[in-house]
Amino acid sequence: MPVTSHPVDQPAAPDGRADVELRVPADSAYASVLRTTTAGLAARLDFTIDDIEDLRIAVAEASALVLEQADTGSDLVAAFRLAPGAITITLAVTAAGNPVPDLDSFAWQVLTTLADDADIESSGGTFAVTMTMTSTAAQPGS
Repeated sequence: MPVTSHPVDQPAAPDGRADVELRVPADSAYASVLRTTTAGLAARLDFTIDDIEDLRIAVAEASALVLEQADTGSDLVAAFRLAPGAITITLAVTAAGNPVPDLDSFAWQVLTTLADDADIESSGGTFAVTMTMTSTAAQPGS
């Protein structure tokens, strides 16, 4: 069940693979690893300090959404697609029963406020949140 907050074309690698993929246990103790990795990749894309902090917050909220649905013992897989001035991140876990996303949750509201585009998909035993953020330094008039 895709839900899109703001339509933005998502960059994709020509072969469909993520530019960077990180796999950690689906446990909130590893969320800091994910936030730090995200910040490092955004810095390589010349995101501003404020943009990086917004991105770290968005990733934290997306993590909260997917970890809540994760099957016991599963992994959290983060796929990063990098483009000049933009990053698309998909966080996914295995989740039995295709849970229904809570679009009224605080985490989703924060995520959709910060991201240029946000989507939740729950199907085939996977629960995933995808977001795209663009650096304000890459936008005209910045």
